[in-house]
Amino acid sequence: MHKRLRQLFTCVKERSSVSYAKVATAGGFCDVELIIVKATAPDDLPLPDKYVHELLKIFSVSPSSFRAFSISFTRRFTKTHSWRVALKCLILLHRLLRSLPENSPFRTELIWTRTNGYLSLNPCYFRDESSSTPEDYNGFIRSYAYLLNEALDCFALDRGASYDEETPESESLMDKMKLVGRMIEVLTQLQSLIDRVMECRPSGVAARSFIVEIAMKFIIRDSFICYTTFRREIVLVLDSLFQMPYKSCILAFGIYKKAALQANQLCEFYDWCKAMGLCGGYEYPFVDRIPQIQIQALETFLHGMWQLTDSSSSSSSSSASSNLTPQLTEDEGDKQIVVRKGTVVSTEWEKFEEDGVVPSKEEREPLIRFEDSEDDSWEDLLDASVNLPCGQSNLKDERKRTDTSV
Repeated sequence: MHKRLRQLFTCVKERSSVSYAKVATAGGFCDVELIIVKATAPDDLPLPDKYVHELLKIFSVSPSSFRAFSISFTRRFTKTHSWRVALKCLILLHRLLRSLPENSPFRTELIWTRTNGYLSLNPCYFRDESSSTPEDYNGFIRSYAYLLNEALDCFALDRGASYDEETPESESLMDKMKLVGRMIEVLTQLQSLIDRVMECRPSGVAARSFIVEIAMKFIIRDSFICYTTFRREIVLVLDSLFQMPYKSCILAFGIYKKAALQANQLCEFYDWCKAMGLCGGYEYPFVDRIPQIQIQALETFLHGMWQLTDSSSSSSSSSASSNLTPQLTEDEGDKQIVVRKGTVVSTEWEKFEEDGVVPSKEEREPLIRFEDSEDDSWEDLLDASVNLPCGQSNLKDERKRTDTSV
């Protein structure tokens, strides 16, 4: 009994709001909120086109009306407990998103409203109180709201996001890779939108509702655009696979691998839509089924690329470490001479300074000492410098042997 009274109260409340809006409009008052209320009447009739055209006319005349629409729409959608009103609100939003250009402030105002917490499309907190089986309608409206929430964040899905034969040949490889990276982002968004579309499949009594069928036609036709764009872009990305960095290759392979699974799900979804009589059979695009052998071939290729990258990086690191490894270390009393790649480095004076002792004049003796003789030539100096690690006594003996042989 209590549930029945709640349903009756919800129906009376919604019809009273629509009646008030019609009376106010007849009296000369016409604003965005009244149009939204009249367009979302709680009946089983489709959304009238005239209200969509009126809103578009107001938007073209007064740009400030975008903020008024976002606030009025949020108030209408969040306060209603009738699934008919909530569903018509989403259909109205969907049609305006399709009708307005990408650079209009409409999308920006809706994102501002969502960011500030006034509008919540994901998660959607709608709860129907006007029917005896609210679960089916609640599930469909929440899935539809989730789809539109992601559509707000997607820009230029069917135009401007790809390159084709008109791309100049003089374009550098770096610019092409940037464009491919942008295409990978778009492909990820398209796959997510297709998932949201398939989640909108109604069940139970909602699948037999006339308004739900109208909403599904808008959803399905948008999925045609998403899938056609995805099928075109994924081919271009795969053509550039051998020129991508390894990380971009992994992302592209993940998209392609998911596309193989998604194609089977989309075929099943489209078969159900055709059986329900949603849209004409000629409107449905051809869904490319990706064979598993192609996935395995790409996976083998990427695995080989990873092994090649890993081996080259390990060889370069080992060569770099060998350049830094000491080749010879000798200890001679208080001196330590470290030889790296044929370079002799003496650390004698640094050791004195580390101990905090200033070397005296006698301690600052040259590392190479010769006997006082006028016959010292540049050959002697060269021999002595080459035989530096042998010590001072060995240098003297070597010099004597040289003089004798001469």
